Amino acid sequence: MLRVLGRRPDGYHRLQTVFQFLDYGDDLWFRLRRDGQIRRANPIPGVPAESDLVVRAAKRLQAHSDTGWGAEIGIHKRLPLGAGLGGGSSDAATALVALNQLWGTGFSLDQLAEIGLSLGADVPVFVHGHAAWAEGIGEKLTPMPALPEPWYLVLSPACQVSTAAVFADPSLTRDSPEITIKRFMSGDVRNDCLAVVRHRYPQVAEALDWLAQHGQARLTGTGACVFAAFPGRSQARAVLAQVPDGIRAFIARGMNRSPLGEMQGN
Repeated sequence: MLRVLGRRPDGYHRLQTVFQFLDYGDDLWFRLRRDGQIRRANPIPGVPAESDLVVRAAKRLQAHSDTGWGAEIGIHKRLPLGAGLGGGSSDAATALVALNQLWGTGFSLDQLAEIGLSLGADVPVFVHGHAAWAEGIGEKLTPMPALPEPWYLVLSPACQVSTAAVFADPSLTRDSPEITIKRFMSGDVRNDCLAVVRHRYPQVAEALDWLAQHGQARLTGTGACVFAAFPGRSQARAVLAQVPDGIRAFIARGMNRSPLGEMQGN
């Protein structure tokens, strides 16, 4: 669910949305450096180091602390870029949490979330690691521990969606009325960005139309991925076996605590 309530004077949009996690994502590893340098252990195609959210998160944590440590950071990417799955934001949150421990900087999760917010509105929810109802620009979080945890089939069309372009599109609805958590739980899962994305990205529209034959097809934020929920793994796998050639797809379990949160025990 993604509702766009209006545009703020600073250009950001006021939103209502819901975050839930998957048991599928990128893997990160960290090695301490004594020289204070932040280095990537491996390049990520299409992502220069200076714009990599993981590198920026590490440098932002350094700037907020008095540490002399640096880090070498390796990333095994599974999540596609520009997919609306929060890959960059979750990787940045993982870097903040991991380096906070390795460097002994002693920040609380709330403090790490505040640092992460300067990198992106989605980072705080990954720092805290709990499924959440989100408002503001996505940073005002209310935990939602009782969400169903179905199996999802996720389709990744061969395109990347520009979130900035979607939110700049003149046809985007920007005056949706606020709804309640109760109304969302009753089935109001409208995504105000859907019509814009369908129009701008034919590959996403085709994936949505195909998936709609097998379940309730929805868009991941602004996309490009689309998904449908199934009560069990076997049902999701059965539809996965029918996905047309040329569309990347995977199944994953929904989680109300993120894998990072489970590792921390929070």
